Amino acid sequence: MCGIAGWVDWSMDLSKQKETLKNMTNSIIHRGPDAEGFWFSKHAAFGHRRLIVIDPEGGLQPMLYKDGETTVSLTFNGEIYNYQELRIELEHLGHVFQTKSDTEVLLHAYLEWREDCVQHLNGIFAFGIWDEKLQRLMLARDHLGVKPLFFAQRDNSIIFGSEIKVLLSHPNVQAEVDTEGLSEIFCLGPMRTPGHAVFKDLHEVRGGHYILFTSNKTESKQYWKLESKPHTDDINTTVNTIQSILEDTVKRQLVADRPVVTMLSGGLDSSGLTGLAGNEFKQIGKTLHTYSLTFTNEERDFEEDFLRRDRDEPWVQRVSEHVGTQHHSFELGSEKLIENLLIPMRARDLPGVGELETSLYLLFKEMKKDATVALSGESADEVFSGYPWFHQEEFLKADIFPWNVNYSYITEILSEDLKTKINPINYQKQRFQEAVNEIPFLEGENDLQAKQRQMSYMFITRFLPFMLERKDRTSMMTGFEVRVPFCDYRLVEYLWNVPFEIKSIDNIEKGILRRAFQTVLPTDVCYRKKSAYPSTKDNAYLQGINVWMLDVLNDNTSPILPLINVEKVRSVVLGTDEIITGNEARGLIDYLLQVNSWLQEYQIKLI
Repeated sequence: MCGIAGWVDWSMDLSKQKETLKNMTNSIIHRGPDAEGFWFSKHAAFGHRRLIVIDPEGGLQPMLYKDGETTVSLTFNGEIYNYQELRIELEHLGHVFQTKSDTEVLLHAYLEWREDCVQHLNGIFAFGIWDEKLQRLMLARDHLGVKPLFFAQRDNSIIFGSEIKVLLSHPNVQAEVDTEGLSEIFCLGPMRTPGHAVFKDLHEVRGGHYILFTSNKTESKQYWKLESKPHTDDINTTVNTIQSILEDTVKRQLVADRPVVTMLSGGLDSSGLTGLAGNEFKQIGKTLHTYSLTFTNEERDFEEDFLRRDRDEPWVQRVSEHVGTQHHSFELGSEKLIENLLIPMRARDLPGVGELETSLYLLFKEMKKDATVALSGESADEVFSGYPWFHQEEFLKADIFPWNVNYSYITEILSEDLKTKINPINYQKQRFQEAVNEIPFLEGENDLQAKQRQMSYMFITRFLPFMLERKDRTSMMTGFEVRVPFCDYRLVEYLWNVPFEIKSIDNIEKGILRRAFQTVLPTDVCYRKKSAYPSTKDNAYLQGINVWMLDVLNDNTSPILPLINVEKVRSVVLGTDEIITGNEARGLIDYLLQVNSWLQEYQIKLI
């Protein structure tokens, strides 16, 4: 895993622009703390920060291929999980390799198939390729968009990088946010529109897309998308197919020249992956290490609600003992959470979900002491339709994203001026309808089935990107790689057409996955009810952020004040508001604190 940066300009000599490029790569040292590299030609300049995972000696980047008139340079972030098979195929086609790295396989895949190389890849990737002969830049991103890639067009230039901060480190890119950017921040929150980078004229390469840039043309192509067709497999075949794909995926994703561990919450998704990984470790005589998160005084403060039925830790121990892992439990207190609240915002260059991201960041920081790579259960709920929204009429019939349905109070906390400018409800409906227009509905489905397919599309293409962004930025901020087996595009393609009634077989969410994991998990773990990602219930955390927010509200120089209804927010902080209370109040305060610091630290100009 790494961080990439690049600058292409067809009208300017970039061969002596190392200072600018170094500033860009320095902004993402955290993504690649092990090494740096640069490559320059007249019209292209590539930079790279490396986190060593595969082939420590041979995977140096940017990687260059030069033969006669052919000169191709690659800067790449990610892992190609089928690189060993691809290497054999390319060798049969006459390619000769100098290293054992997946980077060189990707480079030769481009030499063989040009832009169609993405059709041959199984992995998580974001890369830039400069073809000197064609004077062409190719930017590409993996099927689901696990690895990030942003770009900006400025006159004859393309500036790109793994994170927004790479672009902002270039002198031609300014931290400006217009009305549409503010709409993303306040109407959609962290679940922003794919392709939209919030900052004015900054863009994101969408998952499953590549873009070709030449001096006079820009061509974007979607190389992968969900295709709807009837699901004809019976239950047993469906279970076996899911088992087969997951076993193959986990085996591929355990390949590394650095220690690999798993995250273990005691829930179905992480437990099942731990079971599969544990089996692989046993076959080579090794013990898998697992990691979980708990909070100070959690046993004392725990309260059962509709999101969390019971504590995770007893289930974590149950799975660890069953699989035979060496487990590590990391405890967090409120003081540490408040102290680090803004780090995930700085990691993603945008406001996020506060404490839920802070705890992840601190967990990864701890895990980094022992390992470089972890497997995580992201996307299982999205692709297996595991959220309760999939069967609740209120959300199935909504004309906005389901996660925005209970977010209607947003209009009340905005200033009258901003409310008029962005019209939150209309903006939410507009973005929702754009997503609906993309859906490949299946002819012959009844209304309920169509609504569930629509819900599935929303979660895979709109909610999952937020989850993946959260995991990538919080992990890579510590120079730690997290792999997500449930994002294997083969699994996503297959499950897209499995009807909800099969996914929820046995009258329980993700019932089909529970059946698939019965070979590696105890029955009680398989059928534990879904429990949400944990958050602290310690009142000291709420008190701490309340004091912080009051300081912001009482400071006339706080940049957020013209954008919010100050007295409404004050009533939420003081606990006198009758509508925004409990977890919603805490989440709102978390978010507004980040927005204020984001405006301040990034010196954002509102236009």
